[in-house]
Amino acid sequence: MTRRTFTGAVVTAALPLQAAETRAVRGKRLLDEGVAALGGDRFLRMRDRKETGRAYTFYREQLTGLSIAHIYTRYTDNPEPGKLGLQERQTYGKKEESAVLFLDGQGFDVTFRGARPLPDTILERYYSTTRNNYLYIVRQRLKEPNLTFEHSGTQVLENQPVDVLDIFDEENFNVTVYLNSATKLPVKQRFYRRDPLIHDRIEEVTHFTNFKRSAQGVQWPMNLQRERDTEKITEIYDETVVIDSGLANDLFKLPNDIQILKKEKS
Repeated sequence: MTRRTFTGAVVTAALPLQAAETRAVRGKRLLDEGVAALGGDRFLRMRDRKETGRAYTFYREQLTGLSIAHIYTRYTDNPEPGKLGLQERQTYGKKEESAVLFLDGQGFDVTFRGARPLPDTILERYYSTTRNNYLYIVRQRLKEPNLTFEHSGTQVLENQPVDVLDIFDEENFNVTVYLNSATKLPVKQRFYRRDPLIHDRIEEVTHFTNFKRSAQGVQWPMNLQRERDTEKITEIYDETVVIDSGLANDLFKLPNDIQILKKEKS
């Protein structure tokens, strides 16, 4: 082999590595721009949030329910392994007469009859969809070891140019996020999970629209739509979003005198 041939072979062999590094560098820069667009340190330090609006549920593209909704969310830093570091209370109705409570590993459906523990399948789905939501990843997961980001090109999505950001964790689980090329705010995300019962692969898609900046400088989507295997399942239209109001601890607790009902089977 001549020196020229040898040199050419080395350069050729290095090209894939160089390309991969370029994707990683671009991906990290795109992530940083996305964090800044959401509010930067103000988003990263967000402690709690209250959303008020309307929630719609669908089954096979048909509307099955609608309600006034209040969603209370509180974050904790440095969650234990397997925990989200997040508590959430979803209440429905004008008087918030019913609620679903997620307490980072536990969940309850709360009505005037009492508190019924949620089935394991619902808790597992909530954990997966929350953990792999781009907004949650930015707030809670950026310090995870071996979390990597790759820029996977550009395209036009929903009549707007987007940059494609692929996020991989240490188990090589992938979430693909489409960020508006101008604003760097998320337009759409996609990931796949396994059904715990039949083990089929399920596509989970979320659309983010109508971002508004709060008084605290945090950007949050006022409209959100979720799809599962191409079928619309949920739409949320926020009318108000309040950041860091200091939510009361009682919102994330069951009343001491409430009756605990029998858990439903998954």
